[in-house]
Amino acid sequence: MAQKLSSTAKLVKDLRIAVDDGRAHSVCLDLPPELGTNMGPTALELSVMSYAGCFATIFALMSKKMRVPLKDLEVKLEALKTEEAGTVTEASFNITVKTDASEETVQRIFKLTVENCPVGKLFERAGVKVTYNMKRID
Repeated sequence: MAQKLSSTAKLVKDLRIAVDDGRAHSVCLDLPPELGTNMGPTALELSVMSYAGCFATIFALMSKKMRVPLKDLEVKLEALKTEEAGTVTEASFNITVKTDASEETVQRIFKLTVENCPVGKLFERAGVKVTYNMKRID
């Protein structure tokens, strides 16, 4: 069954754009000070933020499904945009998981997260080279 997602983008002022999710949530996009008023992330930055957030959400969801309590989870994502491509070509994750669960269990959660992260699938299908560095701590 397909799920319909929608968004509306509305010019606020200059290059500031309000974007909503068709429900009750919105974000303001803008450009850096040299072009815009720096009142929000760029659309490309928001897509990178979305990828990090999606990864963290799916990781926490998979942990919950497997009944693995997380003490802490931090997902840092650095993306590289090249002039030639004009968009993101590489994404590098640094993930820190604080849990009492075994390394093997955390690796299983990680694998399920990579397989089930919808934003990650978009980046992969776009040919972005993704690398992961995960550290489990007690």
